[in-house]
Amino acid sequence: MGEIATAAVEDRRGAQGRGRRLGPDSRTGRHGQDGRRRRRTRFPWYAYLALTPLFATLALFAYYPAASGIWHSFYEWRPGFDSPFVGLGNYATMMADDLWWKSFRNLGFIFVFGVTIAWALPLLAAELIISLDSKRAQFTFRTLLIAPMAFPGVVTVLLWAAMYEPGNGVINRVLRGTGLGFLAQNWVGDPKYALLSLLFIGFPFVAGLPFLVFLTTLQNVSAEIFEAAELDGCGRLRRLVAIDLPLMTGQLKLLVFLATIGVLQYGFAAYLLTGGGPDNATQVPVLRMLGVAFQGSQWGYAAALSTTLFAMTIALSVVIVFVRRRGDADVRPL
Repeated sequence: MGEIATAAVEDRRGAQGRGRRLGPDSRTGRHGQDGRRRRRTRFPWYAYLALTPLFATLALFAYYPAASGIWHSFYEWRPGFDSPFVGLGNYATMMADDLWWKSFRNLGFIFVFGVTIAWALPLLAAELIISLDSKRAQFTFRTLLIAPMAFPGVVTVLLWAAMYEPGNGVINRVLRGTGLGFLAQNWVGDPKYALLSLLFIGFPFVAGLPFLVFLTTLQNVSAEIFEAAELDGCGRLRRLVAIDLPLMTGQLKLLVFLATIGVLQYGFAAYLLTGGGPDNATQVPVLRMLGVAFQGSQWGYAAALSTTLFAMTIALSVVIVFVRRRGDADVRPL
């Protein structure tokens, strides 16, 4: 028992001695700083190792197909057969493709409609909800408006296809039932109305990202600002122009950026509803590219079209990001 107690005392003295040797210098504290520096500079290789499968998957399913498309755009690509090198031949064909360039005109209409009319109603809805005094009422109406976002896009497009049906579609039946049968049209089968019909899919456009962005921005505005504007006799329209919209400048730039990317990749609804017709009235670049590839079997030319669309997307993204940064740099703290 006595030997064990003596050994314990000696071990404790040894540990205290080692602690003094390994502990920080009482005068400089150098050892503590070195220890913290070593802990800070330790390389977290295990975290990077854990990310390896993620980047390998991205490389296999995202980067490789994109790089392969760019590479094959310089070939008369025929999968499984000889693919002769044609250089810029596919791009020369693209420059003379009137249908390809016409599809961008339709994209222009889609973009303008998307950032004007399709944003006006979400903004109006956000202004109305923020004007409600009851938080419970705000929550209820907000939930009802964003609930349609949970609906699958395919269901929405097919629902509107049934509404546009020329014979027994909902729209034409309502027009005939209200004595306005002369306004009934073959909405998606007539080149004059097909593109406009596509644009109105999703009307009244409230259940979407712009509505949430507008509403969140308005909810984050200090109540004192609205009260001061009201005391100064500022009406709702003037407050919208002078206060609300300027406060949303950053969010509007973000929405323009997302709208530009989304419009360049537009084609889902047109593919399901019209397939680019009638008479190419709803043709968009994505549909033109798919038609060249799967109907014309011109895979190399389709790769050139997709590469061009990819380059345009990157170029516009860089321009918009640069403009956003410059706009943010103009803001100076008080």
